[in-house]
Amino acid sequence: MEKKLTILDIARLSGVGKSTVSRVLNQDPKVKPQTREKVEQVIAEHGFVPSKSARAMRSQSQQVVGIIVSRLDSSSENQAVRGMLETLYARGYDAVLMESKFSPAKVSEHLAVLARRGVDGIILFAFNDLDYAAMTPYREKLVLVAREYPGFSSVCFDDAGAVRTMLAQLEQRGARDIAYLGVDVSDLTTGQRRLDAYLAHCAERGLTARTALGDLSLQSGYRLAAELLTPSTQALVCASDTLAMGAAKYLQEQGRSEVLVTGLGNNPLLGFLFPNALSLDLGYKGAGEQAARQLLGQIEQGRAPQATIAPSQLL
Repeated sequence: MEKKLTILDIARLSGVGKSTVSRVLNQDPKVKPQTREKVEQVIAEHGFVPSKSARAMRSQSQQVVGIIVSRLDSSSENQAVRGMLETLYARGYDAVLMESKFSPAKVSEHLAVLARRGVDGIILFAFNDLDYAAMTPYREKLVLVAREYPGFSSVCFDDAGAVRTMLAQLEQRGARDIAYLGVDVSDLTTGQRRLDAYLAHCAERGLTARTALGDLSLQSGYRLAAELLTPSTQALVCASDTLAMGAAKYLQEQGRSEVLVTGLGNNPLLGFLFPNALSLDLGYKGAGEQAARQLLGQIEQGRAPQATIAPSQLL
């Protein structure tokens, strides 16, 4: 007796995801015409007839994506989430937002909850110490943001390029005594990669590197500026806009208006409170849009995971 085909079989024969076959069967207008034609041809060739239970399951399709942020109060992550939501809503998806607080255990819990709920896909703001091997079962419907890992789809930021762009801008303005305020190098991107870019620039230009590292708080920026500032300091490059706001506050109190302050992140508060400060948009909103597009490509069309770098822009 010939084996009866399932939706999974049709998806495999069509080269698309199971959810895409379900959308074709449900006459979803968002399915691309060429994709619909390909799936319908396979269905016709094999005389596929969905079971009553499958039809019932499709009628209760989730069309929900889980988004796990590391910090709900992060301006950069909020910009990225805004881009994700706009893209997902336009395609008929809803979103569930969860916070990891940089806890690998929390991430594992959230992933398990989202899997039990049966979400279509997951976008995860990644960070150090995550157990990627444990996340392998989710790989086909998961996109990482801010960290890359072999075999996983990801959207990252050009951390080193952003720092180089900012330093080049300061050089054009005549600054050579440039100090750097960063975060602990245990943070691979905001910490290690941005610091390395500053140190490499100083080495290439024969400049004296002066650095101080703390955390991502306003208070840390204030304290580090006090630690680094000298009578000859011409500019402070900060690893984030939050650090830049703290540093600018200290400079304001010291009456050092001639010292240029630069941040990374496009936080509107920096420009509002300190109009002379410079910032660079790391492309957070665009990265969110790209992460959502990559995820939809994976769950709707069965696309392979891809690694993308979001472009940055000097403001």
